[in-house]
Amino acid sequence: MVLCDRYELDSLLGRGVMGQVWQARDLSLDRPVAVKTVAAELLAVPSSREAALARFHREARAAARLDHPNITTVHDASITNDTCCLVMQLVDGSTLEHLFDQQDEGRFDVQTAVAVAAQLCSGLSAAHEAGLVHRDLKTQNVMIRRDGVVKILDFGLVKSLADADPRLTMTGEGIGNILCASPELLAGHGRIDGRSDLYAVGCLLHHMLTGAPPFDASQPARLASCHLGETPPRTRETCVDVPDALDALVAALLAKDPADRPSTATEVYAALAPYLPAPDPTLATRRAQPEDPRRPFLVPQGPTPL
Repeated sequence: MVLCDRYELDSLLGRGVMGQVWQARDLSLDRPVAVKTVAAELLAVPSSREAALARFHREARAAARLDHPNITTVHDASITNDTCCLVMQLVDGSTLEHLFDQQDEGRFDVQTAVAVAAQLCSGLSAAHEAGLVHRDLKTQNVMIRRDGVVKILDFGLVKSLADADPRLTMTGEGIGNILCASPELLAGHGRIDGRSDLYAVGCLLHHMLTGAPPFDASQPARLASCHLGETPPRTRETCVDVPDALDALVAALLAKDPADRPSTATEVYAALAPYLPAPDPTLATRRAQPEDPRRPFLVPQGPTPL
């Protein structure tokens, strides 16, 4: 199948409520790409279709202007009568979700966990500076490239379409979609800003350090209730050796009230910096090591300055 007379869909990489992700080939430039197609149901609400498509186009253009090593590049967006899709950089690596299954006891050591979180904050700092909030950061939307660089997927994509009809945001949602959802996002009222993404970073960092998410509920409704009203366990309560200051940072990121969290991704990066792997001056001169996406991430990117 060829979309827009240009993108040949090769194989299905993933499927969700909002649409499908395909590995594809850009026939014009002869390069591999990822194509995310939006579910037809999201385009079938006559009262909101026009506004939804306009917002999709606007956010896709904004996402395409993001130029950061920790954010996947947007190449193209297409809207026709029967197709709505986003064409993105194809990342060669593994999702954070997959890497959890490869770790002993399902967790990372402190330096590795912090390096992932720092790169997430680096990418988020650039997006938030541009006025974009991800709103759906989760293990499936974080890729670890084979050279250790972390890539955030799905900025400015189908979330804008879902916003046009609130009934579509929770219908059929699985655990993965709300595992890192902030209380204000679940409550559905008030302005969502970058601190909602920082809550998700807290959830991911807790998971990386302890081997389990802050709230391990088997039902989405129960999980949402925990995010809204229950205090998560501290990382140090799980018998994992986590420095006190890092434990306190995770707790602050998971605060129910956004005002009680760190205010920016750059601030979180600065708090994580003392726990990052030490720079290795031989990296630039030694021969490349065998590719292994599970190895520690030695070169976390710096954040966008305030």
